[in-house]
Amino acid sequence: MWISVAAAIAAFVFSSLVEYWVHRLMHASPRAGERHRDHHRRNEGQGVVLEFIDYVKGAGIAMVVPLLFSLPFGLGWLTGALIYAAFSAYAHQLQHENPAKVFWMKMPVHYVHHKYQMWYHNFGLAVDWWDHVFGTYKAVEWISDEERALADRSYLELRWW
Repeated sequence: MWISVAAAIAAFVFSSLVEYWVHRLMHASPRAGERHRDHHRRNEGQGVVLEFIDYVKGAGIAMVVPLLFSLPFGLGWLTGALIYAAFSAYAHQLQHENPAKVFWMKMPVHYVHHKYQMWYHNFGLAVDWWDHVFGTYKAVEWISDEERALADRSYLELRWW
């Protein structure tokens, strides 16, 4: 039981690290994928469910390989990775649509990353831990009356598809 819980926590943290570095690498070169450049041009998420599917497709093998070595560890790892993928998909969409609702961060880093075209800062999507660890966190005054007005909407009032 404890090995599954430890594996779930490890997968959650590891997934956030992978997400940070994948996003950071997308900005490391002008040859970043067209899809990501389009995401910046449009400045919108694709919906929670489609984001989740993309995360699972991108990391699917890494999510299930631990099952080959230990069922308790593998199930915990898969659970933690899926929980992070769902959390990140939701957090990504929320930051595009209602950043004032992102209560778990002092500043919604992904929203700020887009709002101020920060090509070298604030790469986190769901968490800002790794931006702090790797020195890419850049605090700015971000909240305006427009963002405050959005906060009246519910946590569930966002694009799901």
